[in-house]
Amino acid sequence: MRHLLPKPVDRFALRIANRLRHHWRQIAKPQLHAVTVLVRDDQGRVLFIRHSYGPPGWTLPGGGIVGSEPPAEAAKREIREELGLDLPDPTLLATFEETVSGAPQTAHVFAGMANAEPRPDGREVVEARFFSPEGVPGPISALTRRRLAILAES
Repeated sequence: MRHLLPKPVDRFALRIANRLRHHWRQIAKPQLHAVTVLVRDDQGRVLFIRHSYGPPGWTLPGGGIVGSEPPAEAAKREIREELGLDLPDPTLLATFEETVSGAPQTAHVFAGMANAEPRPDGREVVEARFFSPEGVPGPISALTRRRLAILAES
C-alpha cells in the first residue's frame, strides 16, 4: 500500500513513524529481532546507506524480522526491498543480544556480495554507497562499529 504514496509523503510518514516507534520501544520494551547485512563489492568495500528517517549519517542496511520469518530470509528481503539487490546466499556471521531504543533486541549479522549496483528505494533509503570500513564520512554509531568489528574478525 505504501508504494501508492508519493515518495516525499512516504518519507515524511516514515520520520513520524520512526519517532513513535522509538518512544513505544522505550515504554513497552518488546523483544525485537533484526538483521544487518554487510554487503561487499568486488573491491572489498562495504555498502553503507542513508535512511530518510532517524539519525543522519551512514549506517548499514538491514531491518526487522517479520513474524516467524527466518533471519536469512529477512536479510534477503530487506536488501531486495530497500536496494534492489539479490542476495542469494547470505552468510551468518554472528547473533547477539543488544538494546535498541531501550528495548532488548536479538541481532543477526549477515554478509554477502553485491550482484549489481544498489538502487535505493527513495522511500526508506535515500542514498547507498560503498566505502572502506575506515573511509566512511562522518561519525558512525556504536551499533554500526560493533557490526564492522564482526566483519573484521571473520
